[in-house]
Amino acid sequence: MAIQPTNSGLITETGRQYFEGAQGFRGDGTELSFPTTFNTDLFLGSWNQNDSDYALNNFKLYTSVSGSPGSAFQEYVNSFSVVNNAVVFPAGFAPADGLFIVVQLKILTGGKYGSTPSEKAYGQTVEDNYGSYQYVKLNDIVNNFLVGYVGQGKLLPDSKRTDVIFHAKRGMQEFSYDTLKSIKSSELTIPDGLTLVLPQDYVNYVKMSFIDNFGVKRPLYPANNLTISPYNTQIQDSGGIPTQDNFGNDIEGTSITQERWHEANDSLINGSWTMQDFTNDIWAYNWDNPSAWFGASQGQMYGMEPQFSQTNGWFNMNEREGKVSFSSNLKGRLIVLEYVSDGLATDLDTKLPKLAEEAMYAYILHAIISTRAGQQEYLVQRLKKDKSSKLRNAKIRLSNIKLDEIVQVMRGKSKWIKN
Repeated sequence: MAIQPTNSGLITETGRQYFEGAQGFRGDGTELSFPTTFNTDLFLGSWNQNDSDYALNNFKLYTSVSGSPGSAFQEYVNSFSVVNNAVVFPAGFAPADGLFIVVQLKILTGGKYGSTPSEKAYGQTVEDNYGSYQYVKLNDIVNNFLVGYVGQGKLLPDSKRTDVIFHAKRGMQEFSYDTLKSIKSSELTIPDGLTLVLPQDYVNYVKMSFIDNFGVKRPLYPANNLTISPYNTQIQDSGGIPTQDNFGNDIEGTSITQERWHEANDSLINGSWTMQDFTNDIWAYNWDNPSAWFGASQGQMYGMEPQFSQTNGWFNMNEREGKVSFSSNLKGRLIVLEYVSDGLATDLDTKLPKLAEEAMYAYILHAIISTRAGQQEYLVQRLKKDKSSKLRNAKIRLSNIKLDEIVQVMRGKSKWIKN
């Protein structure tokens, strides 16, 4: 069977499908299969509500005799299956003539079809599809490449689909690091232990911020030279020798460095101390007779390190445990972690902005030809330059530079600074 190219420039969903995640059908007494045309693939764990796999379904099936949204629709609880995104009823159980059938993508709160506005599928499954027109799926990239670049009279006379998939995935990873809008963000609350587990698809952090009472981002800074999360924390005997268990492995303990960091008074580090902070500990920072000159000299701490003289707080990465650790003043704070993923963590990630589609084709073509034996070097170099050129164009297109935003920022540059 010949592979058909995917026309990613056509809208295939109706407004009802896109906004409410619902598609309707009418039974005729004989038809058993009802194909859906959502951009989201249907997933059926089980039709039986008593089966634990029922919770895996990303849609619900409703039927009604009158077709009036609300209580007239009842969830269909008998056997059915899903084949190629079509809802299929068993032989002998065709929906009655005139019966209204609705396939509704699953919402977070559940509920009957259209009973209230909140039950019109405004949920994760539907929202994941919002804005999908600006993307093309990785599977479509592979199909289009095989149609447009592989075959008789083309640069690639033949190529395995598995090879194209491999290089397409590698391209997604490389593009995600410095070209695509691949930055994700997680809203988290810092517990009393002052450590958070890194997201499952985390590759590297972009920015860490805590959110104040106005919802404004306040940047947090890496601890850098202030502290460290040791990779090894072996238990030692009285002679300082690491101890082992019965299997000869070093016994690991908790990090004393991290415990002290979590218990530290940040005011003694950033300089925002008060009279209550003057304990015996402060003498280590060479404050001389502070009680005598506190009022007159406040704010005159010459020689402080600018990277430390801020009150927002710090974080540092605990690579051994796969966690991020925070300074003591951030306990209970709401933070947002912005991080880079590789674009392949979930099915929803495996899509490419249309503005970078041509760059992906150039990447795959160069990757395949450059790894084949006997290829002429001039051809490899030409494709390499073509790949770099189209990747550069994709970066410019995706940079999302808006003239009005630049003008707004530059207005502040016209201020006179007076000494």
